[in-house]
Amino acid sequence: MYDVLSDLNKTSGITGSMVVGNDGIVIAADLGADLDGDTVGALAASITTNIQRSLDRLNTHPLNQVTIEAENAKLFFAEAGPGILVVTAEKAVNIGLIRLEIKNAVGKLRLVG
Repeated sequence: MYDVLSDLNKTSGITGSMVVGNDGIVIAADLGADLDGDTVGALAASITTNIQRSLDRLNTHPLNQVTIEAENAKLFFAEAGPGILVVTAEKAVNIGLIRLEIKNAVGKLRLVG
């Protein structure tokens, strides 16, 4: 699992990645020193749980991926089998490239998990 995160972090613009359980517990992390994994994990679980509940009310398919664009960074959350894949990225990142790399990483994580 750490190999998948390490490879993902080699993508231009990605600043860190981690896998957290639906309960927010960190399963594996390769984040920059400026981020607290426990805090990011708890927030990711909370955000994705709330979005999934909203999607359930709309009778839509399960959550696949969420992108949050903040002033100084972008956050990506993706359902990844063993948990939620969380990717942090620079503000000016190529979103299409990041989504493609996340899709590839999710496939690998599902094999591992």
